[in-house]
Amino acid sequence: MTSEFPIVAPSVIDMKDDPRFNERWLHDLLAERPSLLGLGDLKARDYERRQPSGGRLDLLLEDRDTSTWYEVEIQLGATDESHIIRMIEYWDIERKRYQEIEHIAVIVAERVTSRFLNVIQLFNDTIPLIAIQLQLVKVNGSHTLIASRIVDLFERGTDEEDEGPLANRAYWKEQASPTTLETVDIMVKYANEIVSDSGGPYQPKYNLRDIGLSQGGRARNFMSFRPQKGHLVVRMKVKQDDQTQQLLKESGLAPMSSYKTDGRYHISLRPGDPETYKESLGNLIRRAHEQYRP
Repeated sequence: MTSEFPIVAPSVIDMKDDPRFNERWLHDLLAERPSLLGLGDLKARDYERRQPSGGRLDLLLEDRDTSTWYEVEIQLGATDESHIIRMIEYWDIERKRYQEIEHIAVIVAERVTSRFLNVIQLFNDTIPLIAIQLQLVKVNGSHTLIASRIVDLFERGTDEEDEGPLANRAYWKEQASPTTLETVDIMVKYANEIVSDSGGPYQPKYNLRDIGLSQGGRARNFMSFRPQKGHLVVRMKVKQDDQTQQLLKESGLAPMSSYKTDGRYHISLRPGDPETYKESLGNLIRRAHEQYRP
């Protein structure tokens, strides 16, 4: 039977054994087009980054909305011990140097082996890491890269546990701006108006990495904030489903929203936006509160 939509089988090219390709070519390509890794709208912050140990980090990617850095180790062929060790070493160096930033270790290889997966199981509850199998395929004379996330972030801890070093309002006023802190205040006010309960009012909790919510001295981060100079990133723990997508689309919030690897919707608000989108933001706050499990 002839299909109306014929399927063409791709041929996988072994980059490691093909003289046309090498790690330098792949490094350059991913530095120029980080989106090929399927990790979202990331920017290349540094390339071949020198380390105190004498080595070089292949690629440092940044999500500016979440202040998250991805320490990326790239290799052709199958995952091996040396690249795994370097991935962990460079991730550890960067996180100790920049403690206010969230850091995620990433290894990219043509083949992620079962041996690698067995090793990862020993520490994937303590190291935030992602393993990506990146294959070069040829279809009808054209080439493309296919990224498959073999190991994803392990969900660690709860919002009731230690959130890291504390800061204060003055710290964020200097890091961001008084205007973005005013937007935080408005969103906290909305939370108190919409989902107020017997636990008492919600208050902002100032951490070095972000601003969370607390209630009666306990974390309640169904909504949290990352202030920037000109806007505020509001993060909501809402499921990525058709209902949420429709809500964002109909309200006009969709262009300002994205679903990130931390399992949250990130919504970028500028001064005046909370008032303009109050009803829709209120619906999202309500959904996040209903779905929240501390």
